[in-house]
Amino acid sequence: MAPTSQTLWIRHPRACSDPRAADGVVIRDDRIVEAVRAGATPETPIDATFDASDHVLLPGLVNTHHHFYQTLTRAYSPALNKALFPWLTTLYDVWANLTEDQLEVASELAMVELLMSGCTTVADHHYVFSGALAQAIDVQVETARRLGVRAALTRGSMSVGRDDGGLPPQSVVQDERTILDESARLIDAHHQRGDGAMTTIALAPCSPFSVSRELMQESARLAEVRDVRLHTHLAETADETAYCERLFGMRPLDYLAATGWLSDRTWLAHGIHFNDDEVARLGEAGTGIAHCPSSNMLLGSGLCRTLDLEAAGCPVGLAVDGSASNDHSNLAEEMRQALLLGRLRYAPSRVTHDDVIRWATRGSAACLGRDDIGGLAPGQQADLALFRLDEPRFSGAENPIAALLLCGAHRADRVMVAGQWRVTNGRPMGVDLDALLARHDEAARALRSAR
Repeated sequence: MAPTSQTLWIRHPRACSDPRAADGVVIRDDRIVEAVRAGATPETPIDATFDASDHVLLPGLVNTHHHFYQTLTRAYSPALNKALFPWLTTLYDVWANLTEDQLEVASELAMVELLMSGCTTVADHHYVFSGALAQAIDVQVETARRLGVRAALTRGSMSVGRDDGGLPPQSVVQDERTILDESARLIDAHHQRGDGAMTTIALAPCSPFSVSRELMQESARLAEVRDVRLHTHLAETADETAYCERLFGMRPLDYLAATGWLSDRTWLAHGIHFNDDEVARLGEAGTGIAHCPSSNMLLGSGLCRTLDLEAAGCPVGLAVDGSASNDHSNLAEEMRQALLLGRLRYAPSRVTHDDVIRWATRGSAACLGRDDIGGLAPGQQADLALFRLDEPRFSGAENPIAALLLCGAHRADRVMVAGQWRVTNGRPMGVDLDALLARHDEAARALRSAR
């Protein structure tokens, strides 16, 4: 006999990002069944309660772009203080030696780090494939399932190596047929559909300067036939724009449109160097933008036009990007960075903490093509992040929601994914964190020494 469903009221939070759930939410199985307004009690019969009076309640944060394997090359001395292209060429020679075991521990570490920061949906863009990484995405799927996190995984690819004028070494590029066949296999094996999907697969050629036109076009066709999403880096740096103009005779967005990618099926990492006409075209198409503030600052790439893109009609989400260009996988900290960078780009009155929380939740969910996550409305998935404000950094804060960003929240106290607690008392459930860190450190040392 199946176990009887239990109805749980997350009650009386100290503050909630959604005023319609000011007195909490009611959870049954994997869904929110009721949002409790201020001063009210649930209409739904309750079996159990969780006292959230010391917690700030947010929907689970949603990450939209990462490179999990890069946790193994944080603060790597030969790549420090470089812009994107020289940074990439330095690190490609290290990443070319990545093994499946190293990818597994790097993925677990990145997912755990995201989870501990309040992130309930992790995303990854893995595009480095050598002969040692034939099952890379399968490994990531299994890791996400074991941790109980929701995962938007992408089958990345590179088909243009140094021999053909690209940036990566030939050992990590593949031919177009291999990439497309493997992409189709992964969709069949792992892509889940509908509300509550725990694992989704998208197609993600790395960037216009590392894949062929044919691969861009065929990936777009395959995504349409199989009804999955498309993801790539675009308009990250001025160097990229110059490269596309020199190689293709057009700007990056024109090339994207020419290959069939300018649509609401697509979300783009970075999206910095767009002019007014391009912003309007992106908005009309409904193309999503994964905003990566820390990475954009660390590599000196530029300032994303978040408000302009959102006003034009683009879903705007938030992302930590790869740890080698950010050096952390903490989406709570990324919210603060997005707030500060947004105010530098616009003005304090135009980018608020509420805007950034929207990007990190509902906006990110929209980038991934989902409306069942990213909110606290009845019918949505029971993905929640609860933060305590009991560290010195929060002392004296009057507005608990604003304090999360302004005072620099970095770790959730409790995290729920699909109705199950995955973080309690700031620690991930079912994970020996000390052992994980030891394995990860050993893998990082081995990767660096393999050159």
